[in-house]
Amino acid sequence: MKALKTLTALGLMMMSAGSVAAEEQAQGDARRAAFQKAWAEIGIKDYQAPEVRQFTATDIKTFPAVEAGQGAAADATHFYAVVNYVIGKYDRETGGLVGRWVGDRGGLFGHLNSCYVEGTDLLCANSNHPNLPMASTIEVFDTATMTHKSSKSLGLTEEGSLVWFDRYEDGWIAGFANYDDETGLPYKDHTYAGIVLFDKDWRRRGGYALPGSLLVKMAPQAASGGAIGPDGRLYVMGHDLPEMYVLDFPPMGPTMVHVATLKVPSEGQAFAFDPVEPQRVWAISRPRREVVTYLIPETL
Repeated sequence: MKALKTLTALGLMMMSAGSVAAEEQAQGDARRAAFQKAWAEIGIKDYQAPEVRQFTATDIKTFPAVEAGQGAAADATHFYAVVNYVIGKYDRETGGLVGRWVGDRGGLFGHLNSCYVEGTDLLCANSNHPNLPMASTIEVFDTATMTHKSSKSLGLTEEGSLVWFDRYEDGWIAGFANYDDETGLPYKDHTYAGIVLFDKDWRRRGGYALPGSLLVKMAPQAASGGAIGPDGRLYVMGHDLPEMYVLDFPPMGPTMVHVATLKVPSEGQAFAFDPVEPQRVWAISRPRREVVTYLIPETL
């Protein structure tokens, strides 16, 4: 008899708990319906990313250059081909070699990447890739004498490996890479590649994430080249696709906005805008070991 009373009590408790759960479910459904009605009355819409416009660059000329393995840069009279610890200086009209800086294999730095010319200085991004932990520097060379001039160490860089940088506003904008393979950190894949803003003394003051549409294309690498274009937008290239991507700085939020893709005659890697002709780009074909120069459209 006692056992029967106990079972009856348990049954009543279960029925009561079921009734409470059903009532809570009904209240929750009512709240959600009320919220949905309120959102509809407010007029909230799903975000629609801008259409990514498609353009094609105009090929100008190619030059053979054994150093064309990481990137290229140019000034008014010469272009520069860059690979790890060697930089070749070439006449930009004839393509003739006129000078070279050669570092030591396995020396103090060994992964020069993106470079650009400022006055008589060739400024280059450098990292200790493929070594871990990641560390990066800015290396400066004298374009007249092709000698190393100065170095700015960023030390260990949690953002990743420095691959490119440029002047931006009153400081710097820089791109950092992370990788999916053994050269990357085990807790960060290529999607952790990002953009960092620095002041003139290389103190971090902000940054942006790359849009997913680019990260998919760049996997398992990252943006190997980047620069502020003549229109003030950020232009980036991946590791091996013949495409250049045009990015707007977002009016809100942390992610850059992909607005255009350019078909270009160079397979990724680092590039630089020409100091004389703003729409002209100097890049490389790594498979062919060539420096490639082409024009991008004025209106994108």
